[in-house]
Amino acid sequence: MDRLEAMSILVAIAETGSLSAAGRRLNLPLSSVSRKISDLEIHLGTRLLTRTSRRTALTDAGAAYLPACRRILEDVAEAERAAAGEYRTPRGELTITAPIVFGRLHMLPIVLDFLAAYPEVDIRLTLTDRRLSLVEDHIDLALRIGPLADSSLVALKLGTMRRVVVASPAYLERRGRPEIPADLAGHDCIDSSGRPTSDWSFDAFLPPRPRLDVNTAEASIDAAIAGAGLARVLFYQAAQAVREGKLVLLLEEFEHEPWPVSLVHAGQDLLPLKLRAFIDFAAPALRTRLARIG
Repeated sequence: MDRLEAMSILVAIAETGSLSAAGRRLNLPLSSVSRKISDLEIHLGTRLLTRTSRRTALTDAGAAYLPACRRILEDVAEAERAAAGEYRTPRGELTITAPIVFGRLHMLPIVLDFLAAYPEVDIRLTLTDRRLSLVEDHIDLALRIGPLADSSLVALKLGTMRRVVVASPAYLERRGRPEIPADLAGHDCIDSSGRPTSDWSFDAFLPPRPRLDVNTAEASIDAAIAGAGLARVLFYQAAQAVREGKLVLLLEEFEHEPWPVSLVHAGQDLLPLKLRAFIDFAAPALRTRLARIG
């Protein structure tokens, strides 16, 4: 029995939720997936999965065994990368994640320049406003905007980004300009489905009730430009509309401390050269961009 292959299959089942989905991911027939898991269970002397007609789930023993499988597979992959020379020449695939708007406007151009400079490195760039787990989602590097939770992750601070309240000139002409946070109570506000930037509290002042709730910053900015009310976003998200005169910054003197912007990675003892090369390439460029738009 190839135990590493069996561990890989168990990890794939846990991540995809079924034997058949794991087989599709690994390009293995369902019969082989089932047999290799059965062989592993026999070898360990315990059941790792419970199977019904509707779902496959890890047993307690399987859930306890899974982290060790992931760790062993990652150690083997790391050793293979070192043996293949990845620590001497930047090569291989990098998986990077960033917020949608920031990623499109600022991370993507840097990624394209890096690819041109390092032809042996491929990059998978995932743009999402959801904070992915570096370990569970197999992310090499993440750009984070906002406070970071205490963890074993390593963070490189690039700069800061402020939160702002914006509205269109037409809306302000129609409804008046709020001069202090308490004035927000008399205005229509656009929220973004519980996103942290939607915090309207301004310390002692109670947040207003939003008249419109959307699920992306882009939508809240579009609605503000259309005159639907006041939006609360990160400055880079509204910077272009502010420059073009479509939106006006409000209550700037009452804003909280700006949020840190960081590159975050898992902090292995020996970083793959492809990751170190990208960090060294991207960090100065991102600092320059943040200084310009922050």
